[in-house]
Amino acid sequence: MPRCAEKEGHCERCEGPLPFAFTMAFQPIVDLASARITTYEALVRGPAGESAASILTQVTPRLLYRFDQACRIRAIELASRLGMRETLSINFLPNAVYEPMACIQATLAISEQVGWPLQRLIFEVTESEKVQDQQHLRSIIEAYRKTGFLTALDDFGNGFANLDLLVELHPDRLKIDRTLVMNCDSDTRRQAILRAIANLAGELGIGLVAEGVETQAEALWLARSGIYQQQGFFYARPGLESLTHGLEPTLVALQRAV
Repeated sequence: MPRCAEKEGHCERCEGPLPFAFTMAFQPIVDLASARITTYEALVRGPAGESAASILTQVTPRLLYRFDQACRIRAIELASRLGMRETLSINFLPNAVYEPMACIQATLAISEQVGWPLQRLIFEVTESEKVQDQQHLRSIIEAYRKTGFLTALDDFGNGFANLDLLVELHPDRLKIDRTLVMNCDSDTRRQAILRAIANLAGELGIGLVAEGVETQAEALWLARSGIYQQQGFFYARPGLESLTHGLEPTLVALQRAV
């Protein structure tokens, strides 16, 4: 991996304007055990709500590090402006982090500026292909934990975020990929795998979040199997620069039905 480009408190890779505009949408993560929203995940969108793909296709290798930093700053700024009281989850690419403590300085600065508590930040590891440098990723997670951040492995079970990562890494959460959640109320093979993941997470002391929940039947089966934290269109679609309101009656009804 190339050397960090930080020099005298500045980084030529991470600083400077982007040649395109973007913003964030926020999707809630709920906890059916307590019947409340616990977290919001920040998701990249275009200024008028255009898809994440329309933005990500404009991120060249030269802009990757700058974009990663800009996403963190934008997410924290917006969450603070919206009055979010829940934990904020932000995605990051390990390859956009050269030296963990150097690359986290902009996050620390904006958090201090807006008064955002560091313990209410979760960084989700996202990777479009198998992680090649597990030692580097481990150093990032360890540095973030020392700083007070929580960490999560996203898309667990999709073929890239594999069990071998859990040998070296110690994330606070695993986010179970939609491919395992889909039809879990009726698919016995998925049920067996999800129960095994729940047992594994319990043994390792890692929290679980089921992604992509789209039906009440899926939500109830997951909760009855001990997977209470959930995210998906069944609860709410991502809100462009907005938070979700009016979900409490649904969550209370589900809590009673579990």
